[in-house]
Amino acid sequence: MGEEREDPQKLKRISAAAYDYENDPRWPDYWSNILIPPHMASRADVVDHFKRKFYQRYIDPDLVVEAMSSSMPSQSARPSASSSTSSSAANNEAQGRNAGSTTRSPGASAAAGSNTASVRWDRQTIQFSVNAWVFIVAVLALFPLVPLSLLNRAYRLSFLGTALSSLYSLYALYGRPRAWNLQAVQVYFQSIIATKDFIYFIYCLIFVTSHLCLKFALIPILCRALEHVARFLRRNFNRSILYRKYLEYPCVWVDSNTTTLSILSAHAEIGLGFLLIVSLFSWQRNIIQTFMYWQLLKLMYHAPVTAGCHQSVWSKIGRTVNPLVQRYAPFLNTPVSAIQRWWLR
Repeated sequence: MGEEREDPQKLKRISAAAYDYENDPRWPDYWSNILIPPHMASRADVVDHFKRKFYQRYIDPDLVVEAMSSSMPSQSARPSASSSTSSSAANNEAQGRNAGSTTRSPGASAAAGSNTASVRWDRQTIQFSVNAWVFIVAVLALFPLVPLSLLNRAYRLSFLGTALSSLYSLYALYGRPRAWNLQAVQVYFQSIIATKDFIYFIYCLIFVTSHLCLKFALIPILCRALEHVARFLRRNFNRSILYRKYLEYPCVWVDSNTTTLSILSAHAEIGLGFLLIVSLFSWQRNIIQTFMYWQLLKLMYHAPVTAGCHQSVWSKIGRTVNPLVQRYAPFLNTPVSAIQRWWLR
């Protein structure tokens, strides 16, 4: 009977292990938003655990995923304890005076493990605090009854907070370059340039340094902050009475509609590109900002974490615009083809 009850879960685990995660556009986005130390992110068992969590969330909710926190540290602690015991035994046989120093090694390893756990918790808390602050300030920047000076300050602080949050997440996940030379920096940037945190960092830099105030640009910032806050609240406050009474439904909705928020962000980001082109004909024009932003849109079109939503929006635009160009302005076929070649290369 026990084997019969375990058979469905065994089949589900086999299906989860055989799933093609690399060709699922949701997997890079899901993995890039997981805050774990770099030395754990490179471990195959950790990656497999989060793949099963991804499969449970998006493919099969009935899959049972065992908790990692209780088993992983104990597994990593056993080799260190056994190795320290063997080393202390060897040292005791060789020199009796080194016994005091060897007996302190298990305690030191346990302290190091607890420090690692506390650092991981602090990172999540810092990200939650910054993104909650960004969400509040961004909502304040969109509120119409706030004085203009306070609106402009909240607008700048929203982008600044998101830039700092993205930069901190990049440092926590990827560290810094191994060396401060051209080759090492180039390798480092190649590893982070297609991540969502780097894209949002450049996005915020473009708007926080511009004198052009486009409230429309706050939509992707609000969506990103909302996802981070809802995810943190669900993981850490799901037993709170206040959370269950007021915040559970909105957090569950946000966590289950991340694709909808990503599509909304993609529409806003592409719409901003056309707004910047229109602004070139005003006294607030900024040619460098417009050029940099369209380079960023090109990166969003090709980066795996944002390509799915952006390519979907651009295909809708193409289906609408191309028939109109063919019918009313066929002379634009040549420049449009040149722009498409630059965009797709």
